[in-house]
Amino acid sequence: MAPPADPAATLAAAEATCADAGRALTPLRRRVFELLLAREGPAGAYDILAALRAERPDAKPPTVYRALDFLVTLGLAHRIESLNAYVACGAGHAHAPSVFLICTSCRRAVEVDAGHALVDVADAAAAAGFRIARTMFEASGVCASCRPPE
Repeated sequence: MAPPADPAATLAAAEATCADAGRALTPLRRRVFELLLAREGPAGAYDILAALRAERPDAKPPTVYRALDFLVTLGLAHRIESLNAYVACGAGHAHAPSVFLICTSCRRAVEVDAGHALVDVADAAAAAGFRIARTMFEASGVCASCRPPE
């Protein structure tokens, strides 16, 4: 995912999301979010920790994990399970179903709207009496930049 075109607007939207939820985007949570926004691709918690330690040498892993959990809970970030990494979520689609297209070569991830792809899953779950709490689809392959010409 490329950094947002307007980081200030994305941060303002994140502040509004937190305020609407009655939660605070503390300076540490905000900084972790900013570090995610600045990344070209998914970031592991220890990638974020290394960047954070450049500014806060006493930063510890639990602090970063708590901030990331907060961002995921509020829909400001996604955890990409297969990579054990996180990406910032752009403003406006925090709760929309998504599919992540993950390049196995460069490890970039592109978030696309799942659209109707989840209808069959939701219908099957309902027929089985299953209540879906969270849906995350990930597809691995090779992006256009990494794929050799045909």
